[in-house]
Amino acid sequence: MFVLVEMIDTVRIPPWNFQRQLNAAIDEELNKKLANKVVYSVGLCICLFDVIKLDDSYIFPGDGASHTKVHFRYVVFHPFLDEILVGKIKYCSQEGVHVTMGFFDDILIPPESLQQPAKFDEAEQVWLWEYETDEGAHDLYMDQGEEIRFRVTDEIFVDTSPTGPSSAEPECPPQPGEAPPAEEVKKEAPYTLIGTICEPGLGLLSWWNN
Repeated sequence: MFVLVEMIDTVRIPPWNFQRQLNAAIDEELNKKLANKVVYSVGLCICLFDVIKLDDSYIFPGDGASHTKVHFRYVVFHPFLDEILVGKIKYCSQEGVHVTMGFFDDILIPPESLQQPAKFDEAEQVWLWEYETDEGAHDLYMDQGEEIRFRVTDEIFVDTSPTGPSSAEPECPPQPGEAPPAEEVKKEAPYTLIGTICEPGLGLLSWWNN
């Protein structure tokens, strides 16, 4: 679930931090830059583990800060495929069951990966499993906050770097004195885990306790 990743970065130390120990200032700047951020194809950065090597520091013309090339290791959340994790149901939608681990929320279990037969209750906005017993079928609801065990089957990284303005011309140019229409921007998660419900059971502990 958590891995150590070796990275290299050039750290800028502003002049007002020159009175501090170099290692302490670098640790703070690296955590400020990376902690709780997703690095493309690497994972969710958690915290600095250690610094392996410091190259020489330089001060460039026009910038009073020092620039140091740093080799370091960072703790990263990046589960391997088929790893089994435990989380809690955040909410349900037509897309599937959205799971949170407290520090990471972008986990989706699509409908086809739920225990079958499953259906979506539009009124309650929850997925339910039509569990067959000797007494007949019972609807077991996947309520918000329930603990769930799932297996990681896929991961999706999205490059969310800023892009330039679109070159496409608007269909209807705004009239004089009229503000241009605001563009709808769909916010995508930079890192998403896709999972499937573990067998046996769902890991929804209250189901089995009842």
